[in-house]
Amino acid sequence: MVKPFTNRRDAGRRLGTRLAEVLSDKNVVVVGLPRGGVPVAYEVARILLCRLDVLVVRKVGVPLQPELAMGAIGEEGMLEVEPATAKRFSVTDAQFERVVADERATLEERVRLYREGVPAISLENEAVVIVDDGLATGATAHVACSVARARGATRVIVAVPVTSVAAAIRMDRVTDQFVSLVRADGPFAVGQFYEDFGQTSDQEVIDDLVKARNTESESE
Repeated sequence: MVKPFTNRRDAGRRLGTRLAEVLSDKNVVVVGLPRGGVPVAYEVARILLCRLDVLVVRKVGVPLQPELAMGAIGEEGMLEVEPATAKRFSVTDAQFERVVADERATLEERVRLYREGVPAISLENEAVVIVDDGLATGATAHVACSVARARGATRVIVAVPVTSVAAAIRMDRVTDQFVSLVRADGPFAVGQFYEDFGQTSDQEVIDDLVKARNTESESE
């Protein structure tokens, strides 16, 4: 089976091309969801000739099955809960709170690491395009939308190379516009749609953000 995307860079270029065709907003801020969403977002921002930032979110995974989301957290103290998942795996309130605390500590560490003392780009009165490398449940993208709106975004667009149908329905409810290149039925792993889905490193995230900042400085 031929997979739709070679790697995240390829997916980002394809997604950026689609967004250039369908976005009504010509001046946007692109934010990538670390880590895997940032190389996709970098290519999108490069094609759209717009600013790039990160919006740090973390999945709240089921104990012993951390890849399965029972919620998500984001900057500004945002929290989205998947109560049906927590109930299905008999997760207690104490267990949930412990995982949230651990993920919150990791989130704050990642914010410090990625921003390197540089203030976040203001989203006040901006149209914001939130980019990830794919959506299975949509939990992290949902909490990212809440953060963007809390920061004053006037329009929130989520754009991904691939999504489940269930996540797409969820995004249609919580965004002003949702753009995806591939929609798949049933549960799946995002990585199965990429030839190369190796883990994105923290350094790659930092390098993309520095390159984007330098490009913006040169264009001013």
